[in-house]
Amino acid sequence: MTAAPHSTLFPQVPDSADAVLEGLDPEQREVATALHGPVCVLAGAGTGKTRAITHRIAYGVRAGILHPSSVLAVTFTNRAAGEMRGRLRQLGAAGVQARTFHSAALRQLQYFWPKAVGGSMPRLVDRKIQLVADAAAACRIRLDRGELRDVTAEIEWSKVTQTVPADYAPAAAKAGRESPRDPAEIAQLYAAYEDVKRERSVIDFEDVLLLTVAVLQDRHDIAEQIRAQYQHFVVDEYQDVSPLQQRLLELWLGERDSLCVVGDASQTIYSFTGATPDHLLDFRTRHPGATVVKLVRDYRSTPQVVHLANGLLAQARGRAADHRLELVSQRAAGPEPVYTEYTDEPAEAEGAARRIRELIDSGVPASEIAILFRTNAQSETYEQALADAAVPYQLRGAERFFDRPEVRKAGIALRGAARFGGNDSLLDDVVDLPSQVRAVLSGEGWTPQPPAGSGAVRERWESLAALVNLAQDFAAARPGATLADLVAELDERANAQHAPTVQGVTLASLHSAKGLEWDVVFLVGVAEGMMPITYAKTDEQIEEERRLLYVGVTRAREHLHVSWALSRSPGGRPNRRPSRFLDGLRPGSTSTTGRATAGGAGGIERGIAGTRGSAPRRVQRVPARCRVCGRTLTDPGEMKLMRCDDCPSDMNEGLYERLRQWRADQARSSGQPAFCVFTDRTLMAIAESAPDDERELARIPGVGMRKLTRYGADVLAICAGQSGAESTNQD
Repeated sequence: MTAAPHSTLFPQVPDSADAVLEGLDPEQREVATALHGPVCVLAGAGTGKTRAITHRIAYGVRAGILHPSSVLAVTFTNRAAGEMRGRLRQLGAAGVQARTFHSAALRQLQYFWPKAVGGSMPRLVDRKIQLVADAAAACRIRLDRGELRDVTAEIEWSKVTQTVPADYAPAAAKAGRESPRDPAEIAQLYAAYEDVKRERSVIDFEDVLLLTVAVLQDRHDIAEQIRAQYQHFVVDEYQDVSPLQQRLLELWLGERDSLCVVGDASQTIYSFTGATPDHLLDFRTRHPGATVVKLVRDYRSTPQVVHLANGLLAQARGRAADHRLELVSQRAAGPEPVYTEYTDEPAEAEGAARRIRELIDSGVPASEIAILFRTNAQSETYEQALADAAVPYQLRGAERFFDRPEVRKAGIALRGAARFGGNDSLLDDVVDLPSQVRAVLSGEGWTPQPPAGSGAVRERWESLAALVNLAQDFAAARPGATLADLVAELDERANAQHAPTVQGVTLASLHSAKGLEWDVVFLVGVAEGMMPITYAKTDEQIEEERRLLYVGVTRAREHLHVSWALSRSPGGRPNRRPSRFLDGLRPGSTSTTGRATAGGAGGIERGIAGTRGSAPRRVQRVPARCRVCGRTLTDPGEMKLMRCDDCPSDMNEGLYERLRQWRADQARSSGQPAFCVFTDRTLMAIAESAPDDERELARIPGVGMRKLTRYGADVLAICAGQSGAESTNQD
């Protein structure tokens, strides 16, 4: 929850479209002005990618090229979406939708459910753990807490890669996943989990995407309605998209190419969830005419930090490494990274806490310091060490700022004072806005001096102090602002989840630190077995661990401390060694691998219309005509049947009923609604044409390649007079 302390907290809204472009470097300006056709932005850490894409949207809106309501910007976390909305508001581009994939899909699904399915939408569950536990109980399989978490992760991976229970085992083997239990058991638990959801009429977050994809695939009228609403798309962190999210994006786009994607293959750290950088790396193949802009000017970190980051990737291998970006620091020189070896983990934690105490005493704000570790289990040791050193801290991933009870109460108090302040004796002798806020919040527990210690009382004080500091910045930026103005600002920030800075050292895992930055970063536990983690076995897994360390290094603006312990506990055997990733980079070590070739430089590559790339150009579709009367068809339902609704049908009723029964069985076994298998219209079209082979079946609208592969044999067998089960048994 760090604000950018090196920029104005409340900047003035640019007075024109051209003013939006001021302060951008040449590559960022190219991103901002490339408003037509596909655009791919390869952006290294700290190169201002969020700045570039928010200024792109704002410039398009302010120049009258983009209508705010026609733009959909998607990213991966509520925090990132909130930050994007906040920046767009400050640039005068309010009204643009900036959401996560799930949030955007959920809104669409809720709106179109009555039309697409009928009735009320099933309840969305926040957490799967209990449902997985109930599924395990139904299967009479005992799972401990760790196994429950691992099985849940496998179910999530299966769904985002569009893998059904029956296909789990071969899909997991092909992906090189190490199943926490026998793959057949995982498949059984997955199927039982889907049964539990169906029985209780609930859906999970992955279902939101799956069901939205199903609706858009099978209901062309709904797809066109959404495409009429959203005509321009921006996707942040594109290296993290899953196959399911990519499919949803393709359905949103349709035949258009007004798409801007932003990402960095070297920051792909979520492959265990199904994310893959292939969509980013293959963008130019799919869109030969795309403009590609590379951002390599690093405005975040000193040359010393950037040198270490580049050195880490120089030893990397694999496809992502082949497309790495060589960062160029734009900052003045700073101190060299500090490498420290400790005898054991408690000593390492105490050493970090002691150094942090010294930094805070020398004037470094606690909010500008972070301790980053590989696993959440490492947090407790550092929490204790910081508490012993009287250092305030906050855990990344804890309750969101505006959801904290003390912040909600403070908001109510400020709102009341704004309305009825004339009758409040606390405000009798104060005139300026910061004094009013301090007076009101003093009744909620704020004091000029922080309380002793670092427990819950200190955390509440830190929240209130953040509001006091926000009021001071707000008054400085907007002289004459009233308490009511501040309350309105807080409401807007709460809606955007644009939280103020909380004074406290941040404790975070490397995964949760992505997208954040601090003046001082302590990377702890950088030893073999932890970095890379013990269970990283394959080359791909090892390289992802390297990228994770790269993300950690690039969180630091100026000071970077890297440490490891020789043993886990005091008196233990000192059999650990520093991470292999530091070989050749830390003083006194030598590299165990040869250096890779230099990374890509910054710049702009313009696509050429009509370029002959490996991706085929889109084929113009010929008009669909009724196979009975020859009239041109425009209704999506008629196009699926290839005839007018009022033209006579030659449907085989018996075949249609057999197909309906087969579809019901498929839906039941896969745990999804029947229309996700085939819609009624598609079944009618199949029953009318009674295809003899795959080519004829593939010509029927609604039978795509994925469904042809999955269901084609069964459908053709049923059309030939057999049952789907018989065809399966013959395979």
